[in-house]
Amino acid sequence: MNDLEGHMHAAKDLERLTADPSYRAAFEKAFGPGPITYEMVEKAIASFERTVISGDSPFDRYYFGGDKRALSKSAKRGFEVFRDPKKGNCTACHAIGEKYALFIDNKFHNIGVGANPSGELADLGLYMVTKNDADRGAFRTPSLRNIALTAPYFHDGSRKTLKDAIDYYLGGGNSNPHLDKEIHVLDFLTGPERADLLAFLEFLTGKVPPNVGPP
Repeated sequence: MNDLEGHMHAAKDLERLTADPSYRAAFEKAFGPGPITYEMVEKAIASFERTVISGDSPFDRYYFGGDKRALSKSAKRGFEVFRDPKKGNCTACHAIGEKYALFIDNKFHNIGVGANPSGELADLGLYMVTKNDADRGAFRTPSLRNIALTAPYFHDGSRKTLKDAIDYYLGGGNSNPHLDKEIHVLDFLTGPERADLLAFLEFLTGKVPPNVGPP
């Protein structure tokens, strides 16, 4: 587990889970008798995360519900920047479907996060699993739903605000040999267009199930 996500590592995770009778009982109920393994932990977290869905955002009411008043004028302009291939082109990875929008393409991309000036990567990402050289520095595209509530940004938490994350993309990321072809400098976007894009992302905040917050 990443230090930024629980501040623990595999061995310590398993020790703490095994020492807790309630977790031992829960894992036995879900997976059957036997010791708790890290594969079980991964499956349990993934199963939980699949239930954490967000809906009924202003964007949903606007785009799928036909409520033209659900977005501000700035957010509507930002939506056009977001999906215009000659401007933000954000839908290249953060896809919007005809009937639903997950804002994800379920693929892995190297966007340059963690690369130093020499192009060396601090975190090898998907490569650590596949050992495929083309996967160096590649991470799965995250959904943008509720993005305004999930700071800090990127897999390493290196951008503290949503504006910082946008600015990173506009700057073309950090150059490295495996940088995704869709990542390039967008310095032609004006100040108002950048502000509109931020406004649009803030309107992706929706409702989530009541039982997914801290205990």
